[in-house]
Amino acid sequence: MIEETHIEALRVLLGEKGLLTEPADMAAYETGARYDKGRAAFVARPASTGEVSAVVAYCVKNGIALVPQSGNTGLVSGSTPDGSGRQGVLSLDRLTTPFQLNRVNRTLTAGAGLRLSDVNGRLEDAGLFFPIDLGADPRLGGMIATNTGGSRFLRYGDVRRNTLGLKVVLADEAGTVLDLGRGLRKDNTGVDWKQLFIGTSGAFGIVTECVLNLEPLPRQVATALLVPASPDRVPELLVAMEDALGSYLSAFEGMSRNAVAAAFSHVPSLRNPFQGGVVPDFVILTEISRTSPPREGEQPLDAVLEEVLGGIWEREETPLADAFVGPPAEMWALRHALSEGVKHSGRLIAFDLSFRRGDIMRFLDHMKAEMPQHFENVTICDFGHIGDGGVHFNLVVPADDPRLSDGAFEARLREWVFMVAVEEFGGSYSAEHAIGRKNQVFYDRYTPEAVRRLAAGLKAITSPGPLGSVTF
Repeated sequence: MIEETHIEALRVLLGEKGLLTEPADMAAYETGARYDKGRAAFVARPASTGEVSAVVAYCVKNGIALVPQSGNTGLVSGSTPDGSGRQGVLSLDRLTTPFQLNRVNRTLTAGAGLRLSDVNGRLEDAGLFFPIDLGADPRLGGMIATNTGGSRFLRYGDVRRNTLGLKVVLADEAGTVLDLGRGLRKDNTGVDWKQLFIGTSGAFGIVTECVLNLEPLPRQVATALLVPASPDRVPELLVAMEDALGSYLSAFEGMSRNAVAAAFSHVPSLRNPFQGGVVPDFVILTEISRTSPPREGEQPLDAVLEEVLGGIWEREETPLADAFVGPPAEMWALRHALSEGVKHSGRLIAFDLSFRRGDIMRFLDHMKAEMPQHFENVTICDFGHIGDGGVHFNLVVPADDPRLSDGAFEARLREWVFMVAVEEFGGSYSAEHAIGRKNQVFYDRYTPEAVRRLAAGLKAITSPGPLGSVTF
């Protein structure tokens, strides 16, 4: 633990509400969303950029390591302290101002501690939203630090694409504050510095405010569950949907039978639309949407979707075996139940991978064939964003499996999965969860030496103090 004099100095900077030191108060900040748990020296909860700057400056001057923490919904141990008890957590949960909507510019200037659900709830009356659709409810700062994507990446892109400006505190002795961006969509006056802080896990600086691009809320939506003729026809089906629907297509989400079955088991209220209740090997949730209100004489989106699917169905060698058009809320309820369903099926070892779109199904078929040869009694429950190349490759081990008591078992499993994904299929070991302690060894292995040198140099320039859980 750190010296009491440091605790008292931080308390002076932050006040009683701004600093937690009691174990019971810190427990939630020490425990991650997926089994990881560390030990914090303290939890700092600044309420303004100025307070963040003061805390960071003090800690850098005194050699105190800080781990920035946003909503703590990450899955790779990126936002929790290690077990040493010598790292402080800097939480963003009190950075909930400003909230400044510019309706004409279609932007929002917001505090990094605001949760996604709160942001979109407050924007609804203006007919706008921040278009990153996630199963979890993170805070904005963490979304920026990990560059999240979500289920509608296909239409709206990721956080990087939708971030127009940042306010960042650097981990140097001055606690330097950078104001990067004025809400401009076009500004080619030099290096786009804000990009350094997006997707780099908070190691280069702590985001305290952001300027976000907003999109009009969809006013018409239609959804369907698609059953491909076979898994290898999924890429063909995706291209057919894009060709027919263009920008109307907003989601193309793949769900394996094991994942869907786990969701039905965990949430009995979900409606099973499949004939005889038999879940197909692979299912796709597709969504199309319009932002304009319905117009007189305009073909409803349900009819548009049915017409497109009918055209694909009538092809001589169709990639489509079956389709179920249904209410969007019902369809998305199934998709959003997958994570919890899989999590409650046993001990979950999760991977967030990405590939070129045409390689996803090949990878999944390969792993289904090879998994029993390498790791018996491990169930693959995959689902993910087929439209953008991402897949949540979830592995479930029975909760009473004795291998779970051996830490080397999970390490071997991760080693094998990442080796196949990266070395054999040219994919990424982290699609949108960033790095974190769980992925550090793979960053070191798969990042070219010249790139690592460059990243380390940027880290030394921006935030030379001990910041974050990742070593660049």
